[in-house]
Amino acid sequence: MSSGPPAGGDRHINIQVSPEMMAGVYANFANVSHSDYEFTITFARAHHEFEGGEIPAIVVARVSLAPRFIPELMAALAENYSRWEAREDIKNLPEFEGSSGSGDQDQIEE
Repeated sequence: MSSGPPAGGDRHINIQVSPEMMAGVYANFANVSHSDYEFTITFARAHHEFEGGEIPAIVVARVSLAPRFIPELMAALAENYSRWEAREDIKNLPEFEGSSGSGDQDQIEE
């Protein structure tokens, strides 16, 4: 038996998320660094309302990535951002105004 990919088909990754990880974490700041062998993205929650010279930030996740993976990640981010941006642009059309309230909730008028 062969343990390789199915003949004539693409391989798909089945992502499973544990209940503990399902909620994810919130970050409003990211720092990217790299070495010869990896890229590291540090995600943090910065407290921008803090008044002072330094803004405190708490690291919520740190991810190290292989350099070969970075182009795929950048392409996926660009594609998803483009879809999000198109959806936001549609919301700003005059035809769309009035069909939704503030935020993501729809208003129902009688």
